[in-house]
Amino acid sequence: MRFAPLTALAFAALAFPAAAETPSYPAAEAQVLDLTKQAIALRSVRGEGNQTPQVAELFRQALLAGGWAESDIDIVPVDDTAYIVAAWPGSDPSLGPIVVSAHMDVVEAKPEDWERDPFTPVVEDGYLFGRGASDTKFDAVLAMSSLIDLRRSGFEPKRSIVIAYSGDEETTMKTSRAITDRLRDAALVLNVDGASGMFDDDTGRPLFWTWQGAEKTYVDFQLEVTNPGGHSSAPRPDNAIVDLSNALARIGAYRFKPELNDITRESLSKGADLVPDPELAAAMRAFAADPTDEEAISVLRADPGMIGQIGTTCVPTMVNGGHAENALPQRATAIVNCRIFPGHSIEEIMGELEQVAAEPKIEFSDFTGEDTIAAPASPLIPEYVAIFSRGIEKAWGEMPIFPAQSAGASDSMWYRAAGIPSYSVSPTFVRPKDEFSHGLNERVELRNIRPGITYYLSVFTDLASQ
Repeated sequence: MRFAPLTALAFAALAFPAAAETPSYPAAEAQVLDLTKQAIALRSVRGEGNQTPQVAELFRQALLAGGWAESDIDIVPVDDTAYIVAAWPGSDPSLGPIVVSAHMDVVEAKPEDWERDPFTPVVEDGYLFGRGASDTKFDAVLAMSSLIDLRRSGFEPKRSIVIAYSGDEETTMKTSRAITDRLRDAALVLNVDGASGMFDDDTGRPLFWTWQGAEKTYVDFQLEVTNPGGHSSAPRPDNAIVDLSNALARIGAYRFKPELNDITRESLSKGADLVPDPELAAAMRAFAADPTDEEAISVLRADPGMIGQIGTTCVPTMVNGGHAENALPQRATAIVNCRIFPGHSIEEIMGELEQVAAEPKIEFSDFTGEDTIAAPASPLIPEYVAIFSRGIEKAWGEMPIFPAQSAGASDSMWYRAAGIPSYSVSPTFVRPKDEFSHGLNERVELRNIRPGITYYLSVFTDLASQ
């Protein structure tokens, strides 16, 4: 689920124009609900019984019925999962394709913890409940059904449009990497993973919409200290737990250099207009104008929703040490979790932490594995922003629109690392109190369907006509 970092704040009750009047799309609207319910009913969770390949086949059948040729759809098995790539060829093959990205897998959900079975879709009070309702089967189907409707209308794209849905975004991302390797000629990627707009909790009116153009790099570093140990009755000066604890205290107190990119500068400056706290709003504007402003930095670092937006953060999250109550520890380890600001390598940040720890006995290692990669921010291209904004205004009416940088991880990082601009641009809106992605009783408001189709028809037509 993807939101602007500002969603952690209380927003001012601003008055915006009424939502746009959108046309109806009976066939597409019905398909969105039906296909999403069928997809939710398939337990696409990593491990034994993973039904992600069945979700891919469900989507393949919908695309075949919508006019896609067998030869243009490819389902590729990978371990216990699969990914799907489906092309709608454009008239000019020399142009790089537009990629529509989402994922078909979901995180685990235990039925005994939910009010309703997570893999039995339920429509109730205007909501669709079930695992994947918000992350991200609904959005994947909404984009796909919009494309089917566009193709049935007789539209002929100049630029090819490729649906590329991964099968393990929530875990290892092996399929995400494989898809990126296949689509290195892409012009841009539209990642529809999760809601990008926010409703007012009480009125249900749209507050704002964001497009995500960057995300921080997730990485876990392991710190390890070892020594011969010994009997606890004869303490020695080199205690593994003490050495590690001292280093962790220094890391915990350390603050990385504050910084900006084009995405966060505009996010902070425009987002400040929505923040009712005048001190915080002023700090956001001041930092966007001058990232060395110490007063602004102090205010932003004190806010949990802001500290991650102004630079790299690293925090100890796990610690383990010793082997017996009456023995000196022979080994002590800790995990330091970092969210790295775009533009910095994993190796660079690990080296900085080693200097901060100032303990040569500690061995640092990257504990993350191959599930992450450092990626730059996507460029802020006015032409694309105008296309996204026009689609949202057709769908929902006028409202504040600004970019966002995510602290989470998505398929976009693999495209960005390959030099392909990727933008998270879902037209789905959610109330803060309804944000249950990865949690219990996941849901989405069904009134998102019709405006979502309006948005996608506008965006796909504009991008594929160039």
